[in-house]
Amino acid sequence: MIIIITGASHTGKTYLAQRMLEKYHYPYLSIDHLKMGLIRSGCTGLTPENDIALTDYLFPIVKELIKTAIENKQNLIVEGCYIPFNWKCHFEKFYLKQIRFICLAMTDKYIEKNFDKIVKYESIIENRFIDTNCTIDKIKIDNKFYLDNFMKAGDCVTLIESNYEKTIESLL
Repeated sequence: MIIIITGASHTGKTYLAQRMLEKYHYPYLSIDHLKMGLIRSGCTGLTPENDIALTDYLFPIVKELIKTAIENKQNLIVEGCYIPFNWKCHFEKFYLKQIRFICLAMTDKYIEKNFDKIVKYESIIENRFIDTNCTIDKIKIDNKFYLDNFMKAGDCVTLIESNYEKTIESLL
């Protein structure tokens, strides 16, 4: 089983991946770690701010890692925001049957009510650089972008509306 976890920034993708690792003992691949390894090693001239270009650069690699894990009957959690909205068209039915897709997004109401918590827990699993551009409006825009585009592509999106922990528990 492959579990892909994606969604907007600050939605808890890494937290969910960590919880799944602890529950199922599946290894997980952080696409952010892959990104930084390729950037720091000089394998790409892209920077962490080049989100669209990074998706185009990283997803072909991630896709083949997923296929290899499936072919070898290995479980894997793949976590990160660099999943294209048309991700399904990159896999034949054989592979798709063995992929569980999770996209996380928060409602505007949740963001407004819990913005301080969202920022407080942004480094709960890994140490993130403080995002000085992290505002309620930016998080709302990012969440709407993921919600609209993955739903338009026919994917289900898990909406975080009121109780974050309950939502995460339901995905486990």
